[in-house]
Amino acid sequence: MYTSRLAPPKDTTRVPWTERARYYLPTITIFFTVLILWEVLVRVLGIKQFILPAPSAILDAFFGSIAQMIGLGIYTGTEALGGFLLGCGLGIAVSVATARWTTARETLLPVAIAANSVPIIAFAPVMNNWFGVSNQFSKMAIVAVITFFPMMINMTRGLTLVEPSALELMRSYAVKDWTVLREVRLPNSLPYMFNAFKICSTLALIGAVVGEFFGGTRDALGVYITQEAAQFRFQNSWAAIIIACLLGIGFYLIIVAAERLVIPWHASVRQGEQ
Repeated sequence: MYTSRLAPPKDTTRVPWTERARYYLPTITIFFTVLILWEVLVRVLGIKQFILPAPSAILDAFFGSIAQMIGLGIYTGTEALGGFLLGCGLGIAVSVATARWTTARETLLPVAIAANSVPIIAFAPVMNNWFGVSNQFSKMAIVAVITFFPMMINMTRGLTLVEPSALELMRSYAVKDWTVLREVRLPNSLPYMFNAFKICSTLALIGAVVGEFFGGTRDALGVYITQEAAQFRFQNSWAAIIIACLLGIGFYLIIVAAERLVIPWHASVRQGEQ
């Protein structure tokens, strides 16, 4: 019986680490060049700290309160992760229903595309009012809303954009629809699902931090950033932004690692390893 789980042999060739280093060297060089120019221009031009702090001042603030920064990251990261799991889980469940029933797909997909265009900032006051400003679930709900639609749209495409020949072969064996879903549609949707996970991993942190701009406890990154900026301690705000960046990068790298474990046979993963 046909199954899309069959995979081509894994390419064992690997690019030497020197080639990898040469590939990333321009990015690393530009990054440190920008930091050096930033530091020099702030000092030479005498730019005030409340306008643009120097990188050295930001790093001093970061390492000077590293325990607090970690606490802020854990608090907001929990909100982002909880909303990510909730939104993506619902998105996958709804996409399976829309792929199974054509009427549901034709009805829900246009609505999802339209709702996906609503700005994040529109949901924050509503969710804070429903669940309470200091309740972490209000921020999780914001994250769930903004991650639900990309997950649903991408997953639905993966479930429906299947090779017609594969479906014809399954029908020739009089296979039930749920078996087709399990053996053909779900394996085909995995690359789309992980692409959606990558998108949602960054959206989750953005949604959590933006939601905190509208209120919350002092333990939240968004609240800390706004309060420190209001008191002209911008080096502390930038230090918190570093934590937000590290969280976003960490979420993304976890998804990439999971993708390589789950679908090592996919072309995009094999190209990335070469």
